[in-house]
Amino acid sequence: MTIRVLVADDQEAAREALRLILDGEPDIDVIATAADGAEAVHQALSRRPDVVVMDLRMPGMDGIAAIGRLAAAESAPRMLALTTFDLDEYLFGALRAGAAGFLLKDSDPDVLVAAVRELHQGRGLIDPQVTGRLISRFAALSPSPATPELDLLTPREHHVLRLLARGLSNGEIAAACTIEEGTVKTHVNRILTKLGLRTRVHAAIYAYEHGIVTRAAP
Repeated sequence: MTIRVLVADDQEAAREALRLILDGEPDIDVIATAADGAEAVHQALSRRPDVVVMDLRMPGMDGIAAIGRLAAAESAPRMLALTTFDLDEYLFGALRAGAAGFLLKDSDPDVLVAAVRELHQGRGLIDPQVTGRLISRFAALSPSPATPELDLLTPREHHVLRLLARGLSNGEIAAACTIEEGTVKTHVNRILTKLGLRTRVHAAIYAYEHGIVTRAAP
C-alpha cells in the first residue's frame, strides 16, 4: 500500500528537500505540498493524505493551528510535526493539538522516512533528542483528576500503560510482563480505544497528566 503524504513548509528549498526524500521511497507518494498552514488544511481536506508532514513555524496560520484544525476533521490524517527549534512550546503545542509525532528538522532522512511509516501504521514517534525532556516536563505537572474512562482499564492494562509511558518498547514491555509481544500490542490498542486516544505518544502524555506514572515511579 502506498502512503499518501502532504508536505507543508513555508521555505521552498526545505519543502522540495522533504518531497525528494519521501518521494524517493517506493511505498511513499507525496501527493501535494503547501507553503502555509491554511493551504495545508485546504489541501489535506481536499486530497485526503494518510500522513501530513507539517512545519510548525509558518506565516499566517502556523503549523500548530493547522494541526488542530485537521485533528478535529473527520478521518483526520496522521500528523508529523517538524521544527528547527528545539523549544518546549512547539513540542507540547504540537502534541496537544493532535500531532502523532515530532521530529527536529536536522533528523537524518532515514529517521524522517521511518517516522512517516510509523505514523501510517498507527504508531506515534517522538525525536529521541527531546523524549527525555518530554517525560520530565509532564512528570513535573500536578496530576489532573482521573477521567471515568480510566476505570475501564484492567489491572494489566494499567501496568502496560505505566511501562509505555516510561518509554519502553513493546518488546521491553513483553519481557517485563512475561507475555508475548503480540499480546502487548493488543493491550496497547485496547488502552487507546478505552481512553479515546490516537497513539501511544498521547497515551504516555495522558499517563503523566493524570498521575498514573511519575518520573520516579518503577
